[in-house]
Amino acid sequence: MRLDNGRSGETSAQMRRTVANGVYAIAEYASQPVGLLLSVPYLLRHMGAAQFGVWVLASSAVNGGNALSTGFSDAAIKYVAMYRGRGDASGVTRVVRGMLSINLALSVMIAIALWVLAPLATSHIAHIDPTMRYACQLSLRVGSLLLVVRSIDGVFAGTLRAFEQYGPPVRISIYSRLAALIAAIVLVARGLGVVEIMLATLCISALAAVTQGWAVRVAAGKITLLPSLHRETLTMITGFGCFSWLQALSAVIFGQADRLLVGVLLGAPAVASYALCDQAAQTIHGTVAAGFHVLFPHLSARLERESLTDVRHTLSTAFKSNAALAVLLGAPIIVFSRPILALWVGHDFAQQAWPMFSILGAGSTLLAMNVTAHYGLLATGRVKLVTAANLAAGAAMLLIMILLTPHFGTIGTASGWLIPGPLTCLLYIPLYRVFRKKSAVCAESAIIPAMESN
Repeated sequence: MRLDNGRSGETSAQMRRTVANGVYAIAEYASQPVGLLLSVPYLLRHMGAAQFGVWVLASSAVNGGNALSTGFSDAAIKYVAMYRGRGDASGVTRVVRGMLSINLALSVMIAIALWVLAPLATSHIAHIDPTMRYACQLSLRVGSLLLVVRSIDGVFAGTLRAFEQYGPPVRISIYSRLAALIAAIVLVARGLGVVEIMLATLCISALAAVTQGWAVRVAAGKITLLPSLHRETLTMITGFGCFSWLQALSAVIFGQADRLLVGVLLGAPAVASYALCDQAAQTIHGTVAAGFHVLFPHLSARLERESLTDVRHTLSTAFKSNAALAVLLGAPIIVFSRPILALWVGHDFAQQAWPMFSILGAGSTLLAMNVTAHYGLLATGRVKLVTAANLAAGAAMLLIMILLTPHFGTIGTASGWLIPGPLTCLLYIPLYRVFRKKSAVCAESAIIPAMESN
């Protein structure tokens, strides 16, 4: 009885930790848009549209480069969690050092390209004030250094998540973002500009990366946080990570393709209204994906040491919670799109854009339904299947947009987002088969010794 109570208490503590990690992840996801929402009016008013636009451009370049340079992060989380589940500290060390090598190699290559191409990129930006061209070039070059720093930070943050310690990396991330925004406001108030803001962000991000590294040494032991070229480890990471990197690349491409299509076919005003609604609607999927990311390291570690029955129960609970949260977040946008837009932007905009907003909300809600299957299959190593499904869904979405946008405008573009959700939810079928097959193997392995003993 004491053993049962002890196990029940351990399970409850584990569940509370998992829920807390999910809340931390959602808080990190929400911190950036909330911070920008509060600070942008002041920054735009005091920086002016030209400097503010350069800042947005430089930040976008850093974010895009960072997404590509840290595309192997899922592999780090997968294998650090796996070795943690086995109690293999040396394996954890090899993976962390191997990921530092990979992320640094990718980020340095992208940074060099951004540094070299900064003058060319600046010269091709339309309608930029000539007096801002040099500042834009410097901002892009500072951004190239920033994405290297953030690629290192990404390894440390991923390692902490693999240890199911979301609190430290999330707090460090939120504090550094808040510090960068405060620094931007202070610098603008003192009459300084975008270059100084980028330099301040670089310094704050470097301090955050050092702090993340210290947190890793606390969680994982005093491991050497230097790159390593251990061949077997690098082969293992790249075998999984190249597919997660491909997913990151496709997310960057498909995430911008709809706006580019609207701009080419319908013009800049249509892009503005579409992008506003799309950005708001995508927070449904983004919030669910952030909150349930904890499943990935959690299942990766548990599959090394626990029975499949316990893991299946976790997956079932996760799916129900996943569906409930998606509907809870999506229903208000789908049903009340007009009053939400009227309150947020204005009645004239709402009258025109509410059908598009409802459709985008429905598409994001459907896409959010696949999150449990996505992370469940990644935890079992089915990264090729997940990648293929995401690429197929993205291609189908883009095809529908190309066909419908010329005839139905932004409503046709928004309708394309109704496709990826149902297609990627088909991933629940192989997830079910994986656990059914493994359960049958486990049952057979348990029956045979019993028969032999009889």
